[in-house]
Amino acid sequence: MPPESFRTLRPEPARDPARVWDIVLTIVFLVLLPLAALAASYAGLFLAFAADACGSNTCNTELMNVGLWSAVVSPWGVLLAGVVVSIVLLVKRRLAFWAPLTAMALMTALWFVAAAIVSLGVSAS
Repeated sequence: MPPESFRTLRPEPARDPARVWDIVLTIVFLVLLPLAALAASYAGLFLAFAADACGSNTCNTELMNVGLWSAVVSPWGVLLAGVVVSIVLLVKRRLAFWAPLTAMALMTALWFVAAAIVSLGVSAS
């Protein structure tokens, strides 16, 4: 053990206390986030019905497929990013409840972007 003269005079930095309400709210939103991803992915499958308006050569099926698959797959990527960001923020003891909420909003926005892409494919003649 070093003598007293070798010890630093600075006290140990105290960690910020954990915000219980933030932890609880973040966990609730993280539980709801996979359900939101499932709902967004399921809603993306309904974009396939846009092809009903197409004749034999009136639609751009490649563009419609890009929109459909981006609507189905993108919520899962957003889910992964939302979970990772939330966990990092919780470990650093920063406010984290906004990360899953932002991920849910991003899922919704990406669905509308994918629907617009599908719509562009339908109107391409």
